[in-house]
Amino acid sequence: MRSPTIRDVAARAGVSKSLVSLVLRGSESVRPEKRAAVLAAVEELGYRPNAAARSLSERRTRTVGVLLNDMRNPWFVELLDGLNSRLYNSGLHMLLADGQLNRRLGEDLTRTFTELRVDGLVAVGTLQDPRALHTAAGRVPTVVAGTREPVLPGVDIVAGDDEHGARLATEHLIGLGHRHIAHIAGQGAVGRLRRRSFEATMREHGLSGTAVVEQGDLTEEGGYRATVRLLSRPQRPTAVFAVNDMACVGALSAAEESGLDVPRDLSLVGYDNTYLSRLRHLWLTTVDNASHDVGRRAAQRLLDRIDDPDRPRAVDLTVPFLEVRGTTAPPSSGA
Repeated sequence: MRSPTIRDVAARAGVSKSLVSLVLRGSESVRPEKRAAVLAAVEELGYRPNAAARSLSERRTRTVGVLLNDMRNPWFVELLDGLNSRLYNSGLHMLLADGQLNRRLGEDLTRTFTELRVDGLVAVGTLQDPRALHTAAGRVPTVVAGTREPVLPGVDIVAGDDEHGARLATEHLIGLGHRHIAHIAGQGAVGRLRRRSFEATMREHGLSGTAVVEQGDLTEEGGYRATVRLLSRPQRPTAVFAVNDMACVGALSAAEESGLDVPRDLSLVGYDNTYLSRLRHLWLTTVDNASHDVGRRAAQRLLDRIDDPDRPRAVDLTVPFLEVRGTTAPPSSGA
């Protein structure tokens, strides 16, 4: 059986094809009784609009390309949920691409998106090669979400306030009485901001001499290895602030393998408040980076830029807060 056409819908509803088109586009100029007749005919016939034909007529694909730096990072899940819900409410659909795959295959996925004529582009997380994004941003409205880089003309940035969040984590540990505090640092702009804030906060409290930074790579394995190195130091820290929840889970594993009790012997703070931190057997103290709100705001920024491509670029920061759970406590008396 052939699929029903817009002509069939018009005949069933007793209206013209142009009026059916107006109803399907959501026009408010159609009388209620006519709209009801068209929608009833669409339902009865099981009609589905031809997306390709609609794209040609409207010169829009109603799709948004989303280039994700690392699909393994659970923080991006809630960001994508906020992004998708806002885009979907505006009649747009996401096309996802994996930045990790992009690097392995040597393909420029931003070029693929522009060839597909997406209505907009969202880059989520720190990309390894910002040059490709620069080229794409010159052709399609673009927003960067979840990080502060790259800084490009006409490209809005929506991210969490990483400096404020790192200060909350560090001051929480200081407030508990910890003095020997270590930070497992990350890469990219986000990693630099969190490290800088950690060091500044320790310095303001007169603790720069006992502050230690160990480089990580945002992964669980990186957090594990960094913590092993920290615990092998002559003066081991009594608390560790990890750059994200994944690194914090690695730190928790290293502490347990070393025979340390968390939080009695070692306090741990993560960052991002991902679903990992909320697992009952982990129950991490962490910084909530408002990931869903970052995604929602990024979607709105993109919609605004699609409507007005020449609007001034903006940097929109969400306000983080601390979630205190089961991995932080005052240092033991012998520490």
